[in-house]
Amino acid sequence: MQVLATFRSARISAFKAREVTREIQGLPVQAALDILRFTPKKAAAMIDKTLRSAIANAENNNNLRVERLVVQEAVVGEGPTFRRFTPKARGSAGPIRKRTSHIRIVLTDEVEIPVKEARPRKSAAKGKLTSRARRAAGESVKKGSAKVQAQPVEDIVESTAEETPEVGDATVETESAAEATSVESKESKE
Repeated sequence: MQVLATFRSARISAFKAREVTREIQGLPVQAALDILRFTPKKAAAMIDKTLRSAIANAENNNNLRVERLVVQEAVVGEGPTFRRFTPKARGSAGPIRKRTSHIRIVLTDEVEIPVKEARPRKSAAKGKLTSRARRAAGESVKKGSAKVQAQPVEDIVESTAEETPEVGDATVETESAAEATSVESKESKE
């Protein structure tokens, strides 16, 4: 069953109010109320009032349960525009348009409320997992720009053993190269 609530001639432009109604379409009523409560816009208070009116209509007039209600549509249309004028230079007048809007919210209990699964959070800028999500996934987290993948301790010990050079060849070549450069520099000085 559908339940309707309308706020006519709200003193806000339809453009500004649509920005808030886009956020609550298709959401369960409790989630929509939470979003509106923490949205710092004038339109959020007006839409919140209209949504609460629609909830009251559903409860009292149609005996519907609030837990099952979903915002089917939240539409903002343009209302009448008040035209005022302000004085301008050289005796002319500049128009001021005080826009109004009609806010209409339709609730329904026929739509199944989807349950969202918990998933790891991603960084908004890069689309990468946050450090908290990496820790939850079992990866080690290092501060700074270096990224370190989590590995079992045995793999780390084996990889460090493979990477360390033997005392023989590498150190001898380094010492002989240093002696050769020092001998060449002595000869050039003489």
